[in-house]
Amino acid sequence: MIDLHFHILPDLDDGPKTIEESIQIARKVAEQGINTIFATPHHKNGTYENPKQKILQRIKKFNSRLKKEGIPVNILPGQEIRIFGEIVKAYENGEILTLNETPYLLIELPSTHMPSYTNQVLFDLQLMGLKPIIVHPERNADLLNDPDKLYELVKQGILTQLTAASILGDFGKKIQRFSHDLIEAGMAHLIASDAHNLKTRPCRLRDAYEFLERNFGVEARYYFQENAELVANNQTVFVGQPERIKRKKFLGLF
Repeated sequence: MIDLHFHILPDLDDGPKTIEESIQIARKVAEQGINTIFATPHHKNGTYENPKQKILQRIKKFNSRLKKEGIPVNILPGQEIRIFGEIVKAYENGEILTLNETPYLLIELPSTHMPSYTNQVLFDLQLMGLKPIIVHPERNADLLNDPDKLYELVKQGILTQLTAASILGDFGKKIQRFSHDLIEAGMAHLIASDAHNLKTRPCRLRDAYEFLERNFGVEARYYFQENAELVANNQTVFVGQPERIKRKKFLGLF
């Protein structure tokens, strides 16, 4: 399995603080059948700044340590970028890191709202040939209250990545239901763990895939797993026709 969104590098953000903790996490996820992890430290989120070269250097060292430990997990470079107005300029200046140098890049919105410049920034990134992936849209209050905002972005070719724990209900029933609605509406394209540690934010990717197979059918599991492989291999992901989520689904159900 491939995990596209993981905070596994030590002492860069709110993930593991020590190399020993990172090694322990890698050993645990290898037992779950995950063999490829995209290390995606936070960047420009108001607390952490992890530019491209810094991440690349840390990944090289971490992969060497994993090999020495005999842990069969390959770490690939990535970055979770909080959307900001100068992101295109930052990319041109070599600060922004896409997923393993592919056109795909992870874009995070603030949890409370969608900034007014979001559509323009995403469009500008697309004009450069990049493929923005909005991470955990199900945990954004603005999108949850007005799913049409996400629908319009997806119609314009923006991809989305749900968090495994959201699908399983770890963030509450409301977020879980919205996650399921996004899957049913064709507005979800990828699933990743967004893991930070082994206790409060563990990797639940395998659990999410098994949940999908039980509740949405084996085709749904294959769809998301294959899309992760396509991103990792710099190929075009499968995208269906999105549908609007009816407002009645959000009334009185939680």
